Amino acid sequence: MDNILELFRSGADEGSLVFWLKELLSAVVIFTFYWVLSLIVRYLLTHWAPRLTSFTRTDLDDRILQRVTPPTCLLVVLAGLYFAVKSLPLPEKVHVALSGAVFILNVIVVSNIAWRGIDELLEWYGTRLAERHGAGVDRQVIPPLEKLITIFLVGIALMVTLRHFNYDILSVVTALGIGSLAIGMAAKDTLANMISGFTLMVDRPFRIGDRVQLASGQWGDVSDIGLRTTKIKTVDNTLLIIPNSELCNTTIINMAFPDMRAKGRVNVGVGYGSDVEVVKRILTETALEIAEVLREPAPEAFFVSFGESALNMSLFFWVEDYARVFATTDRINERIITRFREEGITIPYPTRTVFLEKDH
Repeated sequence: MDNILELFRSGADEGSLVFWLKELLSAVVIFTFYWVLSLIVRYLLTHWAPRLTSFTRTDLDDRILQRVTPPTCLLVVLAGLYFAVKSLPLPEKVHVALSGAVFILNVIVVSNIAWRGIDELLEWYGTRLAERHGAGVDRQVIPPLEKLITIFLVGIALMVTLRHFNYDILSVVTALGIGSLAIGMAAKDTLANMISGFTLMVDRPFRIGDRVQLASGQWGDVSDIGLRTTKIKTVDNTLLIIPNSELCNTTIINMAFPDMRAKGRVNVGVGYGSDVEVVKRILTETALEIAEVLREPAPEAFFVSFGESALNMSLFFWVEDYARVFATTDRINERIITRFREEGITIPYPTRTVFLEKDH
């Protein structure tokens, strides 16, 4: 290529019309070469590359290839334009301005190629998250990742551009580092909550709609997981707004994990004269009469302890949905009272025996 260009340029005085025509012709030859090269690249990416990606199990590579093909061909054309401008014997300021403008366009196109590939990767990852953890998870995790990656790509593009124009990148990075440190010290609590929120979205200890119980004893359904706070709607229709950093550093009981089934318990005391085996049979039969109680695992009754005035019994049962535990417990309690009355089993009142000593 250099020999061909020297052949075009030979035999003309600098500053003459013929000289400029040969220089322009050389620039056109360079640009035409890269334009033809872009056509070849497009042909390879649209006809040959899909044959290679067809051997993979996923369509991710096909989607990335389809997204990056147009800007890749444009990048080859812009590269040709950049070298064509650099080949012209222009004044230094004009040369720097034109080649710099074309270089910035190349940086923008390269950043766009990287963003398109990453965007397809994030969309594929979001779909996988939704399949594993339910719909809505991707809308919580992917947007923060997109913002972070966008900031990273813009920062890299800015540093490359400044380096091309011979600016001191080290001083810029130092200034940004000092500024970031000052901002981080001033907003450390907010940053801690944001990092914790991102951790909650990735770690997934609970999902939107899950019923959770906090270490303080409060419990409710998760209504929103944000970057700074998590909102929990309690059963009495109040909204708990908790900083994410607190949730990351405390014990949480997720009632909806690993599934929606929940275990209920009914405690009851019977008189000391009652037959324990009969009472246990009545409790289990009563639970099985309720449609919401699962047959597998089957309800179980246990003689727990000797009370001061009663034999303490406990009935354990399972329901399909944790939201049905209280309603099912209510129906079981009603049936237990009825069955105990039919069987003559008493539920004794607490009693106290007081001895009075009289001095003579």
